Amino acid sequence: MMIAQQNKQQQEGIVLFMSLVMLLLLTVLGVSSIQTTTLQQRMARNANDSSLAFQAAEAALRDGEDLLEGLTSLGDFGDPAQDNLSANEANGYYYEEEPGVAPNWKALGDWSGASGFRDSEIKITSVATQPKYIVEHVKTVVSDADALNLDNIGQDTGSGRTEVFRVTARGTGATATAQVMIQGTYGKRL
Repeated sequence: MMIAQQNKQQQEGIVLFMSLVMLLLLTVLGVSSIQTTTLQQRMARNANDSSLAFQAAEAALRDGEDLLEGLTSLGDFGDPAQDNLSANEANGYYYEEEPGVAPNWKALGDWSGASGFRDSEIKITSVATQPKYIVEHVKTVVSDADALNLDNIGQDTGSGRTEVFRVTARGTGATATAQVMIQGTYGKRL
């Protein structure tokens, strides 16, 4: 009888120890689950923010293309030979300086100032700043023959003069750190 009592007294401490080890394992498992969930929430929020910034930039790009669709002359771009570009550049109209040379609109920095670009007419809710864009006149293409108008329908050959433009748009997401810039090229006969 004495041996049974002695065995029972030795085992009472082991139950407490095993309970504490199991509690520690459950705590580690719970903390790990919380960290994983928090990381997944951050990734989902960043993906949503990036998507919102892209949609805002896309809206500004479309707004720039709509502006070009209504364009009837290059008068808004000024005359680079007369060096009267500063007022036009303040309104978001630029000439490409030279092919392959970085355009001067890059000097606008973070696009947070009041001039140098155009605010999009399309207003996006829940973005840090409204989307903006600039329009560059890249070059004039004069074709000797209208290769796509094989049957000469609608106009004479050789009269095709196409103005080529580049629209650069910038959008932000719900936070200012999510920024997307996209460019599109647009050709129009004036």
